Amino acid sequence: MRRKIRMGMVGGGPGAFIGNVHRMAAALDGCIELVCGAFSSDPQKSLEAGRNLFLPEERCYPDFQTMIQREASLPLGERMDFVAIVTPNHMHFAPAKMALEHGFHVVCDKPLCFSMEQAYELVALVERTKLIFAVTHNYSAYPMVKEARVRIQSGALGAIRKVLVTYPQGWLSTFLEAEDNKQASWRTDPNRSGKAGAIGDIGTHAENLVSYITGLHIESLCADISTLVAGRQLDDDGSILLRFSNGARGVLTASQICAGEENNLRIQIYGEKGALEWHQMEPNTLLCRHLDRPTEIVRTGTGGLSMEAQVHTRLPGGHPEGYLEAFANIYRNVAMAIDSVLHGTPFDAEVYDFPSVYDGLAGMQFIDKAIESGKSDKKWLSFS
Repeated sequence: MRRKIRMGMVGGGPGAFIGNVHRMAAALDGCIELVCGAFSSDPQKSLEAGRNLFLPEERCYPDFQTMIQREASLPLGERMDFVAIVTPNHMHFAPAKMALEHGFHVVCDKPLCFSMEQAYELVALVERTKLIFAVTHNYSAYPMVKEARVRIQSGALGAIRKVLVTYPQGWLSTFLEAEDNKQASWRTDPNRSGKAGAIGDIGTHAENLVSYITGLHIESLCADISTLVAGRQLDDDGSILLRFSNGARGVLTASQICAGEENNLRIQIYGEKGALEWHQMEPNTLLCRHLDRPTEIVRTGTGGLSMEAQVHTRLPGGHPEGYLEAFANIYRNVAMAIDSVLHGTPFDAEVYDFPSVYDGLAGMQFIDKAIESGKSDKKWLSFS
């Protein structure tokens, strides 16, 4: 890499959670530098946030429109290379669209946007501009998730028959949005979150994890979607039956009212010849089950792992790697891809992969069908 890749940011100002995660992750490998931002809808707060990040005042913008326009007017050797969008869902589309139209690559937090119409427009823009567009489904970037994907691609499990994925949290077990909690307020507000609550916030992570590891696509689903905390406007619990393109069956649950749970994402995949199991809260371990021999415990930082797992492992065995490192893997891979575009050099997109705009589209389709099924008497809905 000949120079650092320059990042601009939309969102992530005072009181934000995910913006700081993105900044830490982008900085971890030393190949990306934050050069500008529009960090808040309040121009003064945006300026203060930029100052706290040691940015020059002229690169701390009052809004994303000004940022993109002014950055586009700078010489190629000074302007940002890509925009990281870390806002609530309703503010993903407009800056992503404008960035693409002005020639900037995009990294966007999930879900992709607010509506299916916006999702299709972003896909069309990416296809027309040929720019890089990444969606931060960070769980796909854990080393043992990479290892699970490679093992399934190799045929080690045979044909996939059953997938169980569950994502329970407990932080919204009470009516937290009434307590002026910023994170709860926007996630439970249909004007900012969209048509889905828990299904959009964490259900899309579960859906993406299934799709990424197995390579299967949902053909149809049947959803029971609930709002169990009185007064809440959006769903906080969902149980979904899945049918996949190869005939496999699955069950996906996503809930934010499981009292006492932290961030207990886990997945079990069963094939003709064996099974795989991965837990996000014990991310360095992959359990491999076999028909004819004892369960195999596979660990990061040990011998015999795939190239994909190895290049996404940062520490020797026995040293925990988690949430920030997974985000950083996505940012590093995006930086490598942008560098290859800038200099016309080869890029191994199979090994150094990251979720794309098409993964974002799949997540939006999942939200759309799950919520529709949850409200409908006709429970099974096709994706075709």
